[in-house]
Amino acid sequence: MITYQIEPKLSANTFVDLLRRSTLAARRPVDQPQIIEGMLRKADVIATARSEEGSLVGVARSITDFHYCTYLSDLAVDEAFQRQGIGRRLIEFSHQQAGLQTNLILLAAPAAATYYPHIGMESHPSCWIRRAAETPHECDRKP
Repeated sequence: MITYQIEPKLSANTFVDLLRRSTLAARRPVDQPQIIEGMLRKADVIATARSEEGSLVGVARSITDFHYCTYLSDLAVDEAFQRQGIGRRLIEFSHQQAGLQTNLILLAAPAAATYYPHIGMESHPSCWIRRAAETPHECDRKP
């Protein structure tokens, strides 16, 4: 049995551990604890999936205005728990928390691109990204 809940105080160590047990660690700054901590503390919705024993097996981290759009930035499921509907349920649960009137937006990892149409999401033909600067993030600078 998997339980779903909102965990705004999810620890960075627990989050990184799950990222490493999923395929998402390769595309996240898991070796930069200050960035991970900021990602968690500034998120609007952190939905989690936990096993009966309480182990974190899935997480969905979203940023939203609760009115028009919700950006689901991170969706990670422990590889040992994949193909059980946990990702789909985390998407649904996150969207409910942010408000079903919002447009749910995400960028798919290349290996997951075929997953999203399967669960009822549609592809958007244009997405534009300005990559992060190579300079330290403003919250990393000393006053």
